[in-house]
Amino acid sequence: MTADDAHPNLPRNLYLEVTNRCNLKCKACILYKGSWEPPRDITLDEFIRITDQLPELEWIALHGIGEPLLNEDLPAMIRHLKNRDVSVQFNSNGILLDESRQSALISAGLDELRISLDAASPQGYKAMRNSNQFDRIVKNLRSFVDRIRHHPLSQPKLSLWFLGTRENIAELPDFIRLAASIGVREVYLQRLVFFQDDDGYGVATSEKTLMDSDDKSRELVNQSQALAQQFDIQFNASGMAAPLESVRTDLADRSSWKKCFRPKTLMYITANGNVLPCCISPFSTSDYSAIVLGNVFESGLEEIWSGSGYQKFRKTHQTNTPPKCCRGCGILWSL
Repeated sequence: MTADDAHPNLPRNLYLEVTNRCNLKCKACILYKGSWEPPRDITLDEFIRITDQLPELEWIALHGIGEPLLNEDLPAMIRHLKNRDVSVQFNSNGILLDESRQSALISAGLDELRISLDAASPQGYKAMRNSNQFDRIVKNLRSFVDRIRHHPLSQPKLSLWFLGTRENIAELPDFIRLAASIGVREVYLQRLVFFQDDDGYGVATSEKTLMDSDDKSRELVNQSQALAQQFDIQFNASGMAAPLESVRTDLADRSSWKKCFRPKTLMYITANGNVLPCCISPFSTSDYSAIVLGNVFESGLEEIWSGSGYQKFRKTHQTNTPPKCCRGCGILWSL
């Protein structure tokens, strides 16, 4: 297949949702509003058939909507990919990260584990994630860090993720302190994604975003940056922006979606087989049907990747009126 803007080569990066079931109902997740698709796990056979269609696959994230650790075949999936020398990572809420699963992930060869926590206290966690499991997650993380140090192991690399909103940003400095006390050396500030064509749900609304945030919020981000340097923690933002830049709109071109690499370099496949343009899209528009570009249980990946749905999406993406999911993605997300 000729590699050009309309027909790029098959992607080397993939998001594959191994399950869309979850053991939480977080206020910033689409599951708080209601799932786009029926609950389902990808089977190991399906997983192999899907990923083996991408012979040049280099990197994969085994998450999307849902908690990956709920899929019992997850270690076997990781092992299959590591036998192909693919870099493997996934996001988790960490509730199920007990010693047995820690051992299974290490044995399978997982490269990176990202824990989405969003709070530095049980009270803050309850407010964001509707759960009283904060202490259990922190205990699991301390155990995992100790296990990695004891062997010692170079992987999986661990990082903590903080979805910043106007409601929880006050806990960000203590979140840096918590990471330091656990022994996690990477922290990410993730920007809130919300529907721009709907009233939203939970905390996923325009009123809760840190974009165009006030002086107090910016000062808390700055304070957290200073603490990260003090504790020798790498502090980044989602996408490729620095933490403070990620919540500022005055630095960005309003048509920055045109520079996003995702439509030409990666796929996101749901547990039901639907192919979406990226992992952000189901959180940024209420028009779910508009972001479904094919289904892997009905067509091959190459057919979908070069098909009319993807071609139309890529073409519209380069205009001043991009698909709704790109308008709702947020400035500086992908630059």
